[in-house]
Amino acid sequence: MPSRKLKLAAGHPISGDHETGSIPHAKKPKARPPRGWRDKAIIPAKSLPTYTGPYPVATMEIEVPAKNPRVFSNITRHGRHVLQLETVLITIYYPTSHDDFHLQRHDPRFSRQLWLGRPRLGIATGLAAFGGFGAWATPVFWPAFWTKLPAYRNAPIASHWAPLADTKAYGTKVKTQSVARPAGAPEEPVFPLVMFSHGLGGTRTMYSSHCGEYASHGFVVCAVEHRDGSGPRTYVNHAKSGSGSMDDLEAKGHIDHTPQQHAKGYDIIDYLWPKDNPLDTMPNNKKGVDTELRNAQINLRLAEMEEAFDIVREIASGNGQIVADRNFRRKGFKASSSHGLKGVNWPKWKGRVHLDAVTACGHSFGAATVVEILRHTDRFPYISQGIIYDIWGAGTLPPEPDAPNHRIRSPLLAINSEAFTYWSSNFELVESLIQEASEAPASCPAWLMTLRGTVHVSQSDFSLMWPNITSLLLKAVANPQRALDLNINASLEFLSLVLPKHIALVIRTYSYEGLLELDEEALENIATREKHQPKEKFVAMRLHIEHEWLYRTRPGWMRARQRRKNRKLGREPDPGDEVWLHVKPPAECVDAHQRRVESSAQGRAEEAGRNAVSPSLEDKPSPAGEADGGI
Repeated sequence: MPSRKLKLAAGHPISGDHETGSIPHAKKPKARPPRGWRDKAIIPAKSLPTYTGPYPVATMEIEVPAKNPRVFSNITRHGRHVLQLETVLITIYYPTSHDDFHLQRHDPRFSRQLWLGRPRLGIATGLAAFGGFGAWATPVFWPAFWTKLPAYRNAPIASHWAPLADTKAYGTKVKTQSVARPAGAPEEPVFPLVMFSHGLGGTRTMYSSHCGEYASHGFVVCAVEHRDGSGPRTYVNHAKSGSGSMDDLEAKGHIDHTPQQHAKGYDIIDYLWPKDNPLDTMPNNKKGVDTELRNAQINLRLAEMEEAFDIVREIASGNGQIVADRNFRRKGFKASSSHGLKGVNWPKWKGRVHLDAVTACGHSFGAATVVEILRHTDRFPYISQGIIYDIWGAGTLPPEPDAPNHRIRSPLLAINSEAFTYWSSNFELVESLIQEASEAPASCPAWLMTLRGTVHVSQSDFSLMWPNITSLLLKAVANPQRALDLNINASLEFLSLVLPKHIALVIRTYSYEGLLELDEEALENIATREKHQPKEKFVAMRLHIEHEWLYRTRPGWMRARQRRKNRKLGREPDPGDEVWLHVKPPAECVDAHQRRVESSAQGRAEEAGRNAVSPSLEDKPSPAGEADGGI
């Protein structure tokens, strides 16, 4: 087990910049490939960091009619049901091939997806309204109008095995190199699948850095845009006539539309504020959570996750063109790019995604969605583990008391921001989820950690796009890119431990920091001087920086000074300086889980082999003479 290289007593002169509130001995972020001219030329446009894994990344946008359209709950606004499943909208992030494209060179065949989405002004208006500021705050988001993902649309899925390194170890040249396949592995890698659920105020692109990092390390990520009124604004398209049209949906799913929606041919879904309790997400709200609304939203989210998985399954089964034919995100439809799914090489997708041992991943309310997915193994048998970033505990459904199987029976990783860790009732809920996953009979491995100096938006693109706002208003002190690195490295370390070995083959490339093997630290035992705990009225919303004026006036100088001190004393940055690991499983628990997983995987492989070599009854040769009408 890795241990800290130097144990320091509390108050030791080199134990960190406690007087300025910074993170002691924090590492620098990973090296990242250079951005293109487009991300630098437009001032004051915002840009996102490129991805650190060995694979270049591509994306595609898909919106198709739901297979089972229906209404969720009787909640209405202006005489219309507001929780309706009509279409499913996703962005798929995936590794692309260096033979066809790499990030350091622009290829005119491949465009890039907008981060904000279309129409930009409409979505920016929705974001301003979600923030509680109204349309006057829309200009805050103007610099993001030109922001595009550092991933290319509709590029071919990668067909090569990436080097055993990321950009931290060997720089950006790893993006254009390949290695021989591992022993026993297929010629072309088959990529694990991650299903991602966003939080309140999120969209399918507002966690693009997380999703893109996963993809750059060899995952296919299906990010769902929920139509449950939890996003700032989303647009729902419909077929002009026939299947998937408004008339068809109304007939099949008892869905209702206004005359104005019929005239436009699409719906607009804005953030849905709880009636008479708009601040139900606040920690100190005396009215509590609007459970009727939040429970109904989670039920709709589960249905969307099911439908989204079906889309990926159809693509990976060789039916991608069928999906493309049903796609509404193309020229002629609202909020769509004219590129649509042009250029996607659908045959290359066949058999290239693992449709078992899938990871469910989400942030905030999306993490609450993941918990409910993990408890419903009957509906999601293909989900085998979950990662929850800064879960919103009050929006999480409790386990059903009369349903003993409605429990987490899968490995679980919970990563908290420091701001949410100080929300006592929320932290207790996370601890209970870890206990739920760890207890018998499943006894699955589960971890709980806090990333020091981070706030709730540190696990989204917001802190990367608006780092100054995150620092000045929310008092985050962690480097946003380093916070992203820690989230991803911990997640990949977790997946390398819990996935079957044949599936985990592709994630050999992350920077191992031993984040899940640190010494456990109970929150109550952590020294007050190491915390950034705010006043009660700011709990969960922001941190506190001691002597903030000193931190603001010379943060770079202080960090450089501290690094020089460390070098003189031979002290290197240690993961324990940036992370508090509160709970980890015993080593024998992890070993037992790995044995179960490998045994199950071997059993499935043997069964598949028998099915492949055993001819069906129709294929068996007829007995002698039977073909000639003999006895």
